[in-house]
This record gives sequence, structure tokens and C-alpha cells, in this order.
Amino acid sequence: MIRSQTDRSGFFYAFSAYLIWGLLPLFWKLTGHIDPVEVTAHRALWSLPVAGVILWWIGRTGDILPTLKSPRKMGILFICSCLISANWGVFIWAIAVERTLETALAYYINPLLTVLLGFVFLGDRFNRLQLVAILIAAAAVLMLTVLGGEFPWLSLFLAATFGVYGLLRKTVDVGPTQGFLVEILLIFPIVFGFVIWLQTSGTGVFLKGETNWLLLMLAGPATAVPLILYAFGAKQLRLSTIGLMQFMVPTMLFLLSIFVFGEPLREIQLYAFIMIWIALALYAWSILANERNQKSHPLGKRMA
Repeated sequence: MIRSQTDRSGFFYAFSAYLIWGLLPLFWKLTGHIDPVEVTAHRALWSLPVAGVILWWIGRTGDILPTLKSPRKMGILFICSCLISANWGVFIWAIAVERTLETALAYYINPLLTVLLGFVFLGDRFNRLQLVAILIAAAAVLMLTVLGGEFPWLSLFLAATFGVYGLLRKTVDVGPTQGFLVEILLIFPIVFGFVIWLQTSGTGVFLKGETNWLLLMLAGPATAVPLILYAFGAKQLRLSTIGLMQFMVPTMLFLLSIFVFGEPLREIQLYAFIMIWIALALYAWSILANERNQKSHPLGKRMA
């Protein structure tokens, strides 16, 4: 019964995180009149107090000190903060210029890219289904480039920055919430100085207009809250459950781009999405099959 209750709370946390992430383009659309670089700076700036309060509330502020004392961890987390900031900025820009469909493709590709990065850099193994899935996704990208006449740099940039970010975070022994706070701390002087410069030079919009200040301040909670909800959920759920739930976000992005934002879906893009969906179906099947194998051979798993 306790385990069931834990699963339910973990599912609620993770589902809430993915739901917020999937709906966030509606919020970023409201900031479309603001320079994406300024929005990204405020996104990091106002994330810091939110993450700090939550970490204090759960009583884990003491976990940060060992990380601050490690030059290796601080170096990796600084790179992580740069990667995720670049990811945030390009994502916000893509929403503003009506290229949400390409962000959906990015986050459909991301799980497969993560598997490939794990194989190359961490020595992870992928099975035949995952290999076929990766090859199908690569074929979809090649088709978009050759037949579509445009290299899908936006989708690949978002997928790559987020994938490498996740890869590097796996190499640092620090909790997700604590790591996020340290990442924000590392870039805080940069974004704070940038925001001050914008305001003193007269180019910043924080104090211009009736709602700009509110939108930019809300960018912090919009960033920190789903990340922390996800951290709680991932801790309580099986990896396979999290792996399948992550498809919520690109699916919501895909639906928003077409039915809410009215972005055109070219025929070649539709074919690419169909190929990616087939690849993800194989990937999902491989996750479920792996979980069944682990349940069938628990002793073998412990002895491996």
C-alpha cells in the first residue's frame, strides 16, 4: 500500500511537470514582443529565489556545500548552465517566430539522441530495437535535409543541447534540485549584470509597459517549478514510466503548433514525424521489453 501511494504521488509530480512544460509555449507566446535573450536572462534571474526557497523548504540546502567545494563539479555544472541557457533562449525564440513545430520534432528526437550519447560516451548498450529506432530517426533527419531542402538545425540544436546537458549532469553526483540551484548561481552574476545593463541603457523592457515586469518575473517560477516537480517524480517512479511519459511534451507541442498557433505542416514534415513516431514506438517497446526481462530474471540482474 505504501509503495502504491508512492507511485501515485510520483506520477502526480511527473505528470504535473510534463503538463506544465507542454503548456508553457502559451506563456512564452505572451513574451513574444520581448527580446528572447532578455526573457532568458530573466528566466534564470527569477529562478534563483524560487529554487532557493524550495530547497530550503525540503531541508536540503546543506547538500550544496560539497558541490561548491569541488572545482570539477563546478566546472561541469557551469557548462551545463551554459547549455541549458542556450536551449532556453532558442526555444523561446522559436515560439516567438512561429516555429513551434520544429521544437516538437526536437523533443521527439531527444530520447533517441540520449540513448546514442550514452552509447558513445558512457559505454551504455542499446538493443536492436533501439538501434533500428535511431537509424529511422536519422533517416527522417536526412529526408528533411535532402527532400525538404533545409537542414533541421533548430530541432537538432535543441535536441543536442538538452541531450548533452543531460549527459553531463549524469557525471556529477548532485541531486537535481541542488544541481539546478548551483547552475543558476553560476550564471547569476552574468544575467544580473546583463539585466542591469539593459535597464541602465534604456533597452530593457522590464519597467516598460504594464505587464512586462510580471511576465518576466513569472518566467522564473515557470522554469523552476516544473523542474523540481520532475525531480520529485523521477525519484519515486520507475525509469520506464518516466521514459514513456516524456513523450507528452512533444505531443502537446505538436498539437499546439497546428491547432492553436496555426503553423503550417508541410507534407515532408508530416512524413518525417511519422518516421519519428515509428522510431519512438520501437523505443517505447524496447523499454517495456527490458522491464519485463528484469522482472523475469531478478537474480541475473543482481549478479550482473
